[in-house]
Amino acid sequence: MVKVGVIGTNWITERFLESAQTVDGFELAAVYSRTEERAKEFAAKFGVTTIFTDVETMASSDVIDAVYIASPNSFHASQSILFLKNGKHVLCEKPIASNQKELGSMIEAAKNNNVLLMEAMRTTLIPTFLQIKEHLHKIGKVRRVFANYCQYSSRYNAYREGNVLNAFRPEFSNGSLMDLGVYCLHPIVALFGEPLEVKGTAYLLESGVDGEGSILLTYKDMDAVVMYSKITNSSLPSEIQGEDGNIIINQVSTPTEVKIQYQDGQTEDISVSQRADDMYYEAKEFIDLIQSGKTESSINSFAQSKTVLAITDEVRKQIGLVYPADN
Repeated sequence: MVKVGVIGTNWITERFLESAQTVDGFELAAVYSRTEERAKEFAAKFGVTTIFTDVETMASSDVIDAVYIASPNSFHASQSILFLKNGKHVLCEKPIASNQKELGSMIEAAKNNNVLLMEAMRTTLIPTFLQIKEHLHKIGKVRRVFANYCQYSSRYNAYREGNVLNAFRPEFSNGSLMDLGVYCLHPIVALFGEPLEVKGTAYLLESGVDGEGSILLTYKDMDAVVMYSKITNSSLPSEIQGEDGNIIINQVSTPTEVKIQYQDGQTEDISVSQRADDMYYEAKEFIDLIQSGKTESSINSFAQSKTVLAITDEVRKQIGLVYPADN
C-alpha cells in the first residue's frame, strides 16, 4: 500500500479521494489543513485520524509515502519541493506551477531525491482521450484544432458584487488561463507537441487576472485555436480537423463522447466506456508508477508540463498578466 497524505480540504480533494480510494494500493493516511477543526472535520469523512496543521511536520513524518497537493496554485511549487526533499512522492494539481522557473526547481528536487513528481492532469489519462490518440491517423493530415473550455464561475457572481474570492486573485496565480485554459493546452501538447509560435489575447479583470482569453498556436502544417473563459459559458464542442475528416469532442477537459466525421459523410463513434469518477485514472497512474519504482510519467511527463507552462508564460507576457510568484 502507498500511504498518501492530502493538502487541501476543498471539493477537488474530496472528489479526488472518492476516486483514489477505489485504486488498488492507495491508502489515505493523513490530512493537512491550516486549522485543526477543519482538518478533523475533513479527515472524519474518510475515516482518517492523523491530521497535520504544519506542512513541514507533515513532510518529515513517516506516516506518509506520498502527497496529493491541491492548495492554491501559488503554493504548488514550495509545498511540492518541501515534500520532494523529504523523500515523498508528489501528485500536484494542475497547473503544476505558476511558471517554468518554479517547475524547473520542482523537477530538480524530484531528481535529486529520486522520487516521483507528476501533474494531476486527468484529461490526458482518461480512456476516451487515449482513443483520440489511437484514431488520429484516420482523419489524414491535421490542419486545425479548436479547443474550447468556457465555464461561467459561480465565484464570478461574488466578484460582480464586489467580493473578490481567491479564484480571481493574482497572488494565488489564478485566472481563467491557469484554471481552464490549461485543460485545452495539455491535450494539444500531448497530441502535437511544442508549437512554433504563440499568440494570446485576453480580457483582464480589475482584480488583475484574466476573465477570458484566446490563444493561437502555430505549428508547421496546422494551427490550434484555444478559447477559454470563467466569465461566460459556451456550448460548442472541441474539434480536430483533418484533410480526410474531423474528430468532434464533446468536452475537451473530460471527453466522454467522441466521433469521427469522414469527408464522405460516414461517422464513427470512438468513445469508450469509462468511469464517472474520472480522477481515478490520474490516481491509478500515480500509484502504479510508485509501485513500479518510476519517477516520471510517460504520459503526464515533465516535457509536457514544461511545454504547457512555456505557453502560459508567453501568453501571460503578451496580455500583461503578472503573478507575485513570477518575482
